[in-house]
Amino acid sequence: EHLEAHSEVKFVHASVLDQDQVEETLTGVELVYHLAAAVGVNLIIQKPLESLLTNIRGTENVVESAYRHGARILITSTSEIYGKNNSDSLGEEDDRILGSPLKSRWSYSEAKAIDEILAYTYHKEMGLESIIVRLFNTVGPRQTGTYGMVIPRFVKQALSNKPITVYGDGSQTRCFCSVTDVVKGITALADHPEALGQVFNIGGTEEIAMSELAQKVVTLTESSSTIEHIPYDEVYEEGFEDMPRRVPNIAKAKNLVDFDPSTTLDEIIQAVIRDQKSG
Repeated sequence: EHLEAHSEVKFVHASVLDQDQVEETLTGVELVYHLAAAVGVNLIIQKPLESLLTNIRGTENVVESAYRHGARILITSTSEIYGKNNSDSLGEEDDRILGSPLKSRWSYSEAKAIDEILAYTYHKEMGLESIIVRLFNTVGPRQTGTYGMVIPRFVKQALSNKPITVYGDGSQTRCFCSVTDVVKGITALADHPEALGQVFNIGGTEEIAMSELAQKVVTLTESSSTIEHIPYDEVYEEGFEDMPRRVPNIAKAKNLVDFDPSTTLDEIIQAVIRDQKSG
């Protein structure tokens, strides 16, 4: 809504599955940021087929159209690519370790891997100027916890003084990055000629366990919320598999475009708190 008054912004409400609309929208475009996707563990578990079609067929439509129009394209992939690989610092060339394809959790990782292969192959064989970025837990104002995004969900629960629900035993660790830092990183990569045909991790490196994150949210919101642990099977599906750790190695992006997130985790959480209070 805050962009509606800007004459240089055109908003098209449509789906990447609508090939004709994608083609029309990309006509005359020089650079495409492809962020459209089914995201969040909740949605992937609840609607696996819809998510697969959106992430694979939708990306195919956008990539093909970008190629036809001679546009450069930056595709946002995901840290889910690495699956159960819980190395100290995940690098772009590290192995993928996935569970059974019959577990819907891993369908998201598979779909995004196909997206990456599609963009890379179009670059190698057809000359498409493509760049791949793997995002690690991007957070910011106006983000919703509806699809499983943990910080907005924790903040909402804390501001209502309701129990903060931590899935599993809470020992699993993640790294969070402010959307403002992420935008700086991906726009810098999109503009850099040496980024073409490459893949880059973009994320924060401040590692925290989910139980500690919940307690931090309680402190920063001055909430009276308690912390409750809920088994994965009750939240998602029987046999759900989670990763104990996920930490990105961002050296490649730092070396090329000086990507270096400056927003602390406390500042990220405080921004979400201010946003939810103002809403």
